[in-house]
Amino acid sequence: MKKIAVSAVSYTNTLPFLNGIRNSDVKDVIDLSVDYPSECARKVIDNEVDMGIIPIAALTSLPNYYIIGDYCIGSNGAVDSVFIFSEKPIEEIKTLLLDKQSRTSNGLAQILLKHYWKKDVQVLTEGRADAYVLIGDRTFGKKNQVPFAYDLGHYWKEMTGLPFAFAVWVANKELPDNFKKSFNKALAKGIARIEEVIPGLPVYAGLDYHTYLTKYLDFRLTAEKRKAIALYLELYVKL
Repeated sequence: MKKIAVSAVSYTNTLPFLNGIRNSDVKDVIDLSVDYPSECARKVIDNEVDMGIIPIAALTSLPNYYIIGDYCIGSNGAVDSVFIFSEKPIEEIKTLLLDKQSRTSNGLAQILLKHYWKKDVQVLTEGRADAYVLIGDRTFGKKNQVPFAYDLGHYWKEMTGLPFAFAVWVANKELPDNFKKSFNKALAKGIARIEEVIPGLPVYAGLDYHTYLTKYLDFRLTAEKRKAIALYLELYVKL
């Protein structure tokens, strides 16, 4: 039987999922690769893998997609790893440098600037800017080192009253029901054993992994998060 090709993210926020997968029988039927978010998305979009955990903005590039399982990378308010960092208050910025590693967070930053802060800024993909988007492990220990750090999960909740799903497990084709059930059980196992992934992780000033993984992150793909995805995509396509 041909293995199902799966792309996962290399960030700390995905370690509970990877731990669950690697400690379940589902690992025997998948070919797992680990990439940064935009590369996960590219592989799913280009049909290089059968499924992956991809930023929700990438859903707009898939003619057909199937959300797999009951889990996601999400938050219910502040997420503590998706920021706009700036040398000046958000009200004063005129240019924003995007993060090459995630379309979703770039889109979220632009949505918030437009609809929450009511700002019209120039968006850059190269060079220097007044502020910049940064996501994932590269944000660890950084929020206290810059004058202004805006947590995008927090401001999304302020604007909409909704939680947020930054990435979901998505297939680009129909997959067998027995595989989907086994994969979902593996994810559940990983979320139930979050503490196992913490020992040996790099130390960052001001970062407590237990708090980050259990308080800031919310891995459940709830009805409210699905509502947030729909609202985000509605706003994203109008940028």
